Amino acid sequence: MTVPMTSPPAPAPSAPPAPGGDPVQPPPSPPVKAPPRRSRVPHRVLALAGAAVIAVALLFTAATTAIGNAREGLTVIGHDAGPQVVATADLYFALSDMDAQVANVLLMGRETTLGRGRQDALQRYEQRRAEASRALLQAAELATGDETEERTVRAVLDGLGRYERLASQAILLDEQAQHAAGPPPAQVIELYRRATDLMRLDLLPKAYNLTLESGTIVRRTYEEESNAVQTGRLLVGAAGTATVVLLILLQIYLARRFRRVVNPALVLATFGVALLTLSGMALLERQAEDLRVAKEDGFNSVLALSRARAIGNTMHGDQSRYLLDPQRADVYEQVYLEKSQSVLYTPSGNLQEYYTGVDRVVSAYPGKADFLGFHGTEASSITLAGQREAIKKVLDGYREFQQRDRQMRLRVKSDQDRQAIVARMGPVARSFEAYDEALVDLIALHHKAFEQAIRDGDEALGGWNIILPGVLLAVTLLIGVGVGPRLSEYR
Repeated sequence: MTVPMTSPPAPAPSAPPAPGGDPVQPPPSPPVKAPPRRSRVPHRVLALAGAAVIAVALLFTAATTAIGNAREGLTVIGHDAGPQVVATADLYFALSDMDAQVANVLLMGRETTLGRGRQDALQRYEQRRAEASRALLQAAELATGDETEERTVRAVLDGLGRYERLASQAILLDEQAQHAAGPPPAQVIELYRRATDLMRLDLLPKAYNLTLESGTIVRRTYEEESNAVQTGRLLVGAAGTATVVLLILLQIYLARRFRRVVNPALVLATFGVALLTLSGMALLERQAEDLRVAKEDGFNSVLALSRARAIGNTMHGDQSRYLLDPQRADVYEQVYLEKSQSVLYTPSGNLQEYYTGVDRVVSAYPGKADFLGFHGTEASSITLAGQREAIKKVLDGYREFQQRDRQMRLRVKSDQDRQAIVARMGPVARSFEAYDEALVDLIALHHKAFEQAIRDGDEALGGWNIILPGVLLAVTLLIGVGVGPRLSEYR
């Protein structure tokens, strides 16, 4: 079978030659149009707005934390540990005065006309015992959870019970002896020695340790919370500044993209954040200052001066013990000098030199505070109105007390024991009461500053638990109101 032959396909017709002889090219195909790109404006607006909202949240966190630290500091120093520590300082005074009153009772014997009288001394003894019991209860509350302090409180309670038994026995034997004013019988002196040694060598040091240990709570709280408040203030400033910057950038971006000069909601939000930031920083600065005044101008001075008052009271008791127990007179005289130096220090090797030194430095004040001790520390730091005058009154009273003490001891050295006892119960006691009253007034001045600082701090914080979240919630809503209509344009 024969396969038919197929002819090759005819060539495509070529373009007619151009006049110049070259072939004509076909026209190019039209370009394919790319799909339109989606605008990035909404994403940028959302990014800026979201960053601003995050900054608002950081501002809220920083401010809330810092204000909480300030509130915690005020609570501990002003309402909790601070007042309780002062109460433990009162324990030392109450215990020391108990022992001083027992010495007075034994020194007066059967006589009832010396000084305020034997019955008044017995009543003051009972009063101080009640005060010591209350102070110990407060110390026990403060010591809860601290094994060391709890043991110290129990030891003081046990020791106080032993002291009361010894003191009661000495007073009872003294009443039975019916002796004249002066040293009681040897058996009474022996009982009192045991009682006063227990008080001076055991109870008073432990009571002071309670004050020191409790004071550590206040000091540690102050340092921690004060530093936290200052750090929080810086964080609030940083977070607030970042929020304001982000809100301004957001407004500038919206103004350029949408041809609108002002976005009222964002302007209001920016103003609110700026105002809140400045107010928060000012509040935290004030809180730090209130904490400082409460701790340094109030608490520290009250505690130190209360200590000085308690030591002064033991010095007054040493005067009675000096007359009560002639065999230990030199010991009590040396102890009196050592305690005097802790209250107001001026270089001296004996009491006669000390009397002269006290007269010299007190006469020079307020020109200069050329002395140390509790009163020297107080005199060298004047921070309150009326403080200098109050210190001058304390120093004048202290000098008078020391001069009366010198006169009393001169009578003893002149074998005028009866006159020395009369002086102790009369002029010496009155000069000490005047000095102690001036010291109480000075303590009250610092205590008033302490209470005022705590009260100012509490009042300044009032309402911020509502103001802070309220303003920042409003700012967040305003950000949404400001960017919402612009985003809707892209839907």
